[in-house]
Amino acid sequence: MSQNSAVAAGPWRSLLPVFAACAAIGLQAGVAMPLVPLALERQGADKLTIGIVAAAWGIGMLATAGHIPRLAARFGAVPFIFASVVAGSAITMAYTLTDSPAIWFVLSLLHGVLGGVPWIVTEIWMNVVVEEERRGRVMGVYSTLVALGIALGPFVLQVVGIYGPAPFITCAVLALLVALPLLPYWRTAPPIEHTDDSGYMTVVATAPLAMLAGFVCGLGEQVAFSFLPVYAVGAGVSAETGALWLSAFVLGNVVLQWPIGWLADHVDRRAVLAGCTLVSALLVVLLTVVAAQSTMVIAVIALWGGVSFAIYPVGLALLGQRFAGGDMARANTAFSMLYILGGLVGRPLTGAAMDTVGDPGLGATLAVFYVIAGVAALLAFRRSR
Repeated sequence: MSQNSAVAAGPWRSLLPVFAACAAIGLQAGVAMPLVPLALERQGADKLTIGIVAAAWGIGMLATAGHIPRLAARFGAVPFIFASVVAGSAITMAYTLTDSPAIWFVLSLLHGVLGGVPWIVTEIWMNVVVEEERRGRVMGVYSTLVALGIALGPFVLQVVGIYGPAPFITCAVLALLVALPLLPYWRTAPPIEHTDDSGYMTVVATAPLAMLAGFVCGLGEQVAFSFLPVYAVGAGVSAETGALWLSAFVLGNVVLQWPIGWLADHVDRRAVLAGCTLVSALLVVLLTVVAAQSTMVIAVIALWGGVSFAIYPVGLALLGQRFAGGDMARANTAFSMLYILGGLVGRPLTGAAMDTVGDPGLGATLAVFYVIAGVAALLAFRRSR
């Protein structure tokens, strides 16, 4: 191998443990995300209650994410991730001890405090290591692996079941897999730089389009994971099939992230972002029109998943080209916080819309936010021209 080839391959090799951890994060999330909404649906809870309980995870993360870069810089990336996943597994086991929505809200809140650690720290790790000319593709690979893990989650649920303690116990065990590929790098992981100035609003103002992408992607994805199975059940589809709809949603990502990531490395990323958001708006409107029992609905969901997931890595790539060092850690954290804020806003809002106008409230709510992001991206692209 030539010296240039070795240099080019180096960043990819250094990212392999992070990629493996991200796949494990996705698998654990794919098992966990449908559990509480479907359990509450079975208990007869209204959609607004489901949305509020589901949003508790985001509240916990949003309240504490600003401290993650500082703690990661102090304790090290891998030790911090390891401690968080062990504590998170213990909290997941606590769901089996009660079926109270109020207590589940508290557990989800605590889980959000810990759940942001592996997510944010691995993203900072990737953005610190990757070269600019490969950033779009690396973020595409990252998104693909997370999506692949999430896609496998509902298949795990087909084996262990949707209801009862078994899926929660499974989820707790799977969470520990996140730390395993990182353990050999306990002392050698890239250091996380942290600046004393935690000016998150300054970071948001510096890259507003990237931050809007994080917000809208978070709103769309978290609403989909919370309400797509519920939407399916309301449309006359079984809970198991509704969970598999999530697999179709994320499998679209597995297919589309690499080509979209490649496009983001060769075309203006603002134009790519505009395309992803506006096509997503069209697809969520189609979802409310296509019959839930038809094969066409799977195609619509898969395309929606693939295109809407791409908003996240394209936004991250836009972010990475603007920041470095300690600013990169702060920017990544702000991006993740806005992603969570999107879900925090979107879940109760969508739940209320579905309670008011029925199932079409899902597509209508998402379409509005996708269009807002698409118009913003088009305006930014036009100004750059």
